[in-house]
Amino acid sequence: MNSEIIYYDATKLAELIRTRKVSPVEVVQAHLDRIEAVNPKLNAIVTVADDALEAAKAAEAAVMAGDELGPLHGVPFTVKDSIDTAGVLTQRGSPIFKGRIPNTDAVSVARMKSAGAILLAKTNLPEFSYSTETDNLLTGRANNPWNLDRTPGGSSGGESAAIAAGMSPLGLGTDLAISIRGPAAQTGIIGLKATHGRIPMTGIWSRAPRRFWHVGPMARSVRDIALAYSLLAGPDGADGFSTSPLKFDAGVGASPDRRLRVGWLVEPGFGPIDAEVAATVQAAAEALHGAGCLVEPVRIPALERDNSLEVFNRLHVMEMKPAFAQATAGHESEMFKISKGMLATPDTTMGDFILAEQAAERLRDGFAEYFQRYDALLCPVLPIPAHAHGLSEIVINGQSVPAVQIQGATVPFNVTGLPGLSIRFGTSRDGLPIGVQLVSSWMAESTILHLGSLLEAESPVRDLHPNI
Repeated sequence: MNSEIIYYDATKLAELIRTRKVSPVEVVQAHLDRIEAVNPKLNAIVTVADDALEAAKAAEAAVMAGDELGPLHGVPFTVKDSIDTAGVLTQRGSPIFKGRIPNTDAVSVARMKSAGAILLAKTNLPEFSYSTETDNLLTGRANNPWNLDRTPGGSSGGESAAIAAGMSPLGLGTDLAISIRGPAAQTGIIGLKATHGRIPMTGIWSRAPRRFWHVGPMARSVRDIALAYSLLAGPDGADGFSTSPLKFDAGVGASPDRRLRVGWLVEPGFGPIDAEVAATVQAAAEALHGAGCLVEPVRIPALERDNSLEVFNRLHVMEMKPAFAQATAGHESEMFKISKGMLATPDTTMGDFILAEQAAERLRDGFAEYFQRYDALLCPVLPIPAHAHGLSEIVINGQSVPAVQIQGATVPFNVTGLPGLSIRFGTSRDGLPIGVQLVSSWMAESTILHLGSLLEAESPVRDLHPNI
């Protein structure tokens, strides 16, 4: 039974618990056993919550007593180690914060617990969540369960590896430029970066620049993502970017009134894209057409006019550097190379900063115009499947480019705050997952969740779980 439990999604686990077909204790123990078995190879889990089994026993007692149960009652979940968890280590991937134990939960964690979910463990990340690979001086490097020589991505790489390997059914990650969607694609799971501000960032560090930071769910099924999103979204009265009413959604979802209009794009606008990735995006476009959507190739002039990655780099470092410098003052020798490199980056001139701000506005305007004509955009998540650890350059179609280009198709939607869903739809010749990205207009999460469910139903992928 344990081998089945670890790959059930959270929705099914909640149903089995609610109907007394399996106990929360059995579910939590199965995942703890899985962590013990495979985490030494992956280093995805960095802290196990001491009270997980006790919480499971309390959840079981509530079931047996006939108490009213939350939608995730008794279901374990994991949390990226930049997100505060009351009474459980939150060390941010840095020796500077070694032993740090918060007194309160982040709002996202508190909302999961309010739904009955049980905090199981914290997951690995790069120092301060600032890298596209998961490695740091405190808890070390995380590996991809599909191939231990490849990265599970960053910055939510530990979270993605844990969920892909059956150590957790559901988790929370954060996303500054790539950090939920990229790792999800690299390990073959699903990740949602909702519209900026839809889910409060309260209790998560770093918060600068908060206008680009997001927190969101990661899981193995679209229905789990949709459920978690419904529990996480809505203002908390503390995050000034989180203002939209909980139930407001601008999407058309599964509206019977008309067919959804989907444009698909590989190049230009995102930089070079590997041929296998491009073919996967096209296959997903054909699948959506077969599912009844109006689908056609598109170009987005705003993406071609302004390089989103350059815009992002000119803006975010200027805003992150003061927060990082303050947090690390007197501890510079304990910093990882990525953080040191960021602090050593020359400041953007005021003139270039203003030009980048104007470019970001043009990108928003360009997408606003696009979404007047289309309900969604289908595009790559990453230019290549999961790559080897520690590369400073990656090769795409025989061309060497800086490794930062891995963010080329994700960062436009952080600069603009648009929602994006990463979902697997293919497999590389090396047996690695290939994901595609669905993007909708602001506040239209229902649209991409619906399209994601269509792709999930039509997916050609058969090797759903890594052999580890």
